Amino acid sequence: MPPNRRKYRRPLGERRYRKLFIVATEGVKTEPQYFAMLNEHHSVIRMDCIKSNHRSSPLQVLKRMKDRLKQETLKNSDEAWLVVDKDQWTDEQLAQLHRWSQDADNYGFALSNPKFEYWLLLHFEDGTNIGSSRECSARLNNHIPGYDKGLEVRKFTPDMVEAAIRRAKVRDNPPCADWPRTLGSTTVYKLVENILSERP
Repeated sequence: MPPNRRKYRRPLGERRYRKLFIVATEGVKTEPQYFAMLNEHHSVIRMDCIKSNHRSSPLQVLKRMKDRLKQETLKNSDEAWLVVDKDQWTDEQLAQLHRWSQDADNYGFALSNPKFEYWLLLHFEDGTNIGSSRECSARLNNHIPGYDKGLEVRKFTPDMVEAAIRRAKVRDNPPCADWPRTLGSTTVYKLVENILSERP
């Protein structure tokens, strides 16, 4: 007589679907660390952060996203976002990313001007009167001494993230239709708000 096998029974009731955010970033280290932190705080989502092995242009970020979407079918409730810096990129390059983001309701395009560090700075201060990319880094360094493209995520509390969203909205008023054109502005808050809205 064959030995009794334990039967696996699926738990009754459906498990809540974990919303997927696919985020393609320009940065190799900082952005993935930041979004991984948000993912840990909100276990009801799945974060797939696509990063490059080297610094890349916005069009390379877009290509990596398109390649990933060929492998991963998004549900209507899932979201795919491109996250880039203004830096020296041209309006023509950025317009291609913006056009892609208009292809579907669950696509998004977030840009920080001059760079992602500006979004991080808003966790600590209002971020006014930013004159250059270098000044943005220097001011962030005042709050995170020794900051060098790496995050000590414990420094970013949920209250600080909420404060950054509020400050970014003040700077993006009225909300830009495509991407922030002036130094000292960012639309990363739109993506972060969507992530936080998935809190249980």
